[in-house]
Amino acid sequence: MQLGIFTIGDVTQDPTTGRTPTENERIKATVAIARKAEEVGMDVFATGQHHNPPFVAPANPPILMAHLAAQTEKIQLGTATTLITTTDPVRIAEDYSYVQHLADGRVDLTLGRGNTGPVYPWFGKDIRQGIPLAVENYQLLYRLWREQSVNYSGRFRTPLQGFTATPRPLDDVPPFVWHGSIRSPEIPEQAAFYGDGFFHNNIFWNKEHTERMVDFYRQRYEYYGHGSYDQAIVGLGGQVFMAKNSQDARRTFRPYFDNAPVYGHGPSLEDFTEQTPLTVGSPQQVIERTLSFREYAGDYQRQLFLVDHAGLPLKTVLEQMDILGEEVIPVLRKEFDAARPAHVPEAPTHESLVARHAAGKDPIPGGGPDSQAAKDRAQQAEAAQRDHENAK
Repeated sequence: MQLGIFTIGDVTQDPTTGRTPTENERIKATVAIARKAEEVGMDVFATGQHHNPPFVAPANPPILMAHLAAQTEKIQLGTATTLITTTDPVRIAEDYSYVQHLADGRVDLTLGRGNTGPVYPWFGKDIRQGIPLAVENYQLLYRLWREQSVNYSGRFRTPLQGFTATPRPLDDVPPFVWHGSIRSPEIPEQAAFYGDGFFHNNIFWNKEHTERMVDFYRQRYEYYGHGSYDQAIVGLGGQVFMAKNSQDARRTFRPYFDNAPVYGHGPSLEDFTEQTPLTVGSPQQVIERTLSFREYAGDYQRQLFLVDHAGLPLKTVLEQMDILGEEVIPVLRKEFDAARPAHVPEAPTHESLVARHAAGKDPIPGGGPDSQAAKDRAQQAEAAQRDHENAK
């Protein structure tokens, strides 16, 4: 199990002091948080991508990832998310390969569509085409990382003729891709088709919805022949705030929750913690709640927490990370790993992907010849051929 944190890089006023950090302070705080994540033994730090206030998550995440790669040694650097809809796949292929080299393979990315409507036209796109953009752009990205010379023509960008993305992926193995979605089944379908990971950032959703999304992805992963239902690669989000006892945690966090830019002035803290994965309480309560995710998501590979949003000052965030590193993550890692059956894979790393590639076991998009998907396609082709012959 990979355990870590993600940031959306919001620049939000601290409701208890009235002070708003400067953009420079927030950016430098993000670097401090990432370094702290490695210091306390976390496995992953993931950054968002934004083009609009009140966010300073980088418009091009590899800039931050490269900076962090130079200041860390072990932690996996990821995204939450990379905007596949409004970012040119050529730039994604080249920029993430470049940072993959700088980080010696400690890079992966989570692709997402973005839900800020005004951003799309800034880049000549239409939010109503979000799903087709995600599907077509990833088709191209997938090829750019695996083919030396790409000829391409599609709906959403200029054609390519004999194009080679540089640099090539480290060890000829692209960064692992998670496909992130909170509500659209087309995205877990896409993840399953390619044999990629599915990240359900369930911070705003109840467990029944999360269960449906993960279950659908697992079924389709098996259908395409990439492994059994329980071998599909799943990641989940979450939010936590902790104190020695739940009363202190709720009292401290309540003003931040009530004024948060996304869900503030909406449901009560009590309702939100009951209906979503947000856990505000003692470290033991966070442990028990997080372990319960396995009851409806199955054995999964990555758990990321949001801890630095809603105006929380850096000092408080670093204290939260100390608690996570000292009291929560060691227990979660031990319990999750002990419960995971031997045939269920661990989270992909560059090393495991290199070994898979060397063994000739890379997933075949759409399913190999032994998959149910391939058998269904063969039956459909035979039926079409019979219909054609009967129509003569």
